[in-house]
Amino acid sequence: MREKSKIPQNKELFRQELAELVNEKHPLVLLSHKIEWSVFEKQWAGYFPSEKGRPALPSRLVAGLLYLQHTFACSDEAVVQSWLENPYWQYFCGETYFRHDLPLDPSSLTRWRKRIGEEGVEWMLTVTVQAALAEKVVDEKSFEKVIVDTTVQEKAIAYPTDSRLLNRCREHLVKFSKEAGLSLRQNYNREAPKLLAQVGRYAHAKQYKRMRKSLKKLKTITGRVYRDVCRQMEKIPEHLRMKADDLLAKGKRLLEQKKNSKNKLYAMHAPEVECISKGKAHCRYEFGVKVSIVTTHKEGLVIGARSLPGSPYDGHTLAEAIEQMEIITDHSPRQVFVDLGYRGHDLRTVKVYHKNLRRGITRTLRADIRRRSAIEPMIGHMKNDGKLRKNWLKGSLGDALNAVLCACGHNLRMILRKLRLSYSFCLDIWHQILRIRSTIFMDLFSFFENQIYSGRTSYNLHGTA
Repeated sequence: MREKSKIPQNKELFRQELAELVNEKHPLVLLSHKIEWSVFEKQWAGYFPSEKGRPALPSRLVAGLLYLQHTFACSDEAVVQSWLENPYWQYFCGETYFRHDLPLDPSSLTRWRKRIGEEGVEWMLTVTVQAALAEKVVDEKSFEKVIVDTTVQEKAIAYPTDSRLLNRCREHLVKFSKEAGLSLRQNYNREAPKLLAQVGRYAHAKQYKRMRKSLKKLKTITGRVYRDVCRQMEKIPEHLRMKADDLLAKGKRLLEQKKNSKNKLYAMHAPEVECISKGKAHCRYEFGVKVSIVTTHKEGLVIGARSLPGSPYDGHTLAEAIEQMEIITDHSPRQVFVDLGYRGHDLRTVKVYHKNLRRGITRTLRADIRRRSAIEPMIGHMKNDGKLRKNWLKGSLGDALNAVLCACGHNLRMILRKLRLSYSFCLDIWHQILRIRSTIFMDLFSFFENQIYSGRTSYNLHGTA
């Protein structure tokens, strides 16, 4: 627990510290004492090598805000505003006195995530695992049995259709031509939106011949604007060349793709999005990136999370998932339980079990294999209670960071639940003790009252007699 200063600081004589305002048994207060905050000062110090300019924000403040953001599923703006109103959040982030101003601009969280990268957020996951060990949510033997599964982390994009993508590509090209000072023969700002609406109406009315005709015309219009910009590449300023190359590459990729093409473009602002089919009845296709999740077999604590761009085969990702788990926990598993999607894996150092194995399977091992499905509700909690369902961070780096941070939020929710239950259990025991003490006191009081009353009655009787 933080030591209280005996001598007040300058200009803080009449202010009360947060440690004296908050409840010491609150789960967030107890959790703040379980986390080793000095790890971030050591591991993140290399990302701020320059000694010039304004000093960086405290690492505990940023780490605490990222923890709170993914524990309670807040946006960058919401977590900063909630921090301003909540004294427990401020205490969790290391503040001594209650602050009435914003700790940072919400955009600072974006820059911090880019700077620390995937390695930095993996340290955050390691610290949550250590806090779970300290609070006895798990023990070290739990790392010997793990469950591995994959899910889809959807990207924050609209459902991709050819007509919307073509019109959006044309809009980007027209906007860029104005920025670069190019003169287009025609920008089709009036005709293209009408064609976009016609495609939707014809598709709704099941007039597919007319729909394909309008779609073909919209594609022709987009191709004209694309070629018009390509012909004026020499006029583009030097500082916009990189942006022009990226935009024209997306336009070429969109105009050349067909129904059965591979590496299709599904969003102009997120070219890394992939179409993944997991065989779900309610959602046949999901647009995002595949994520590998590793949890303990018994408790369901997440000890590994990694994005898998390119949608590789699950069995080929098992070695990477176990390698990350060993780095985070500093333990090697003895048994790994997977589903049938991992058949043909390339892991030879650890025993891997799935439900189709028959040789050498005991009754205890069969029960452990059936418990593999315990990872499914954990993934569901990460999507419904956390931010794994839809990723709002940009690029492939954003996919990797969001997956690990969602794992951190899930672990902290488990620890907070344990602290909350233990605190309520202690309160129940204390109330029962008080109730028993009051009952014993009332019984003793009534007993002595009866004794005194009976003694006085016998004295009065003898006296009158």
